[in-house]
Amino acid sequence: MSKRLTTQEALIFVMVMASAVDNAMNDKELGRIGQLIDVLPIFKDFDKERLIEVSQRCADILAGPEGLDIALEVVRDTVPPRSYDTAYALAVEIMAVDLCIRPEEIRLLQMLRDRLTLDKLTCAAIEHSAIARYRPA
Repeated sequence: MSKRLTTQEALIFVMVMASAVDNAMNDKELGRIGQLIDVLPIFKDFDKERLIEVSQRCADILAGPEGLDIALEVVRDTVPPRSYDTAYALAVEIMAVDLCIRPEEIRLLQMLRDRLTLDKLTCAAIEHSAIARYRPA
């Protein structure tokens, strides 16, 4: 990896991985990534014009040998520990937007939880809050 990522770029990696893990980055997921970058304070200084460039950088890593493991390591090494739960919440948010969580998405969440050493109770709370937000009327 040539240039070290910023925390914001690493969090975008998480969202791209969450969207791409089922081999179908749909419009709802991509739209939600853009919305989150627009509204969340952690992305306050991020230049949204760079979103495609950062997403492509993540896709390039994922396409390589052991790409998912490498991308997860990059996220762990870049995101400050105090924001590990934020990274997990962003992954859950992107996965929840299409109202269908697939087995490969669950596996990515498990890998992210393990890599970031998040406790199961915190992860369950994050997951439950997403379910509550996206529950149909």
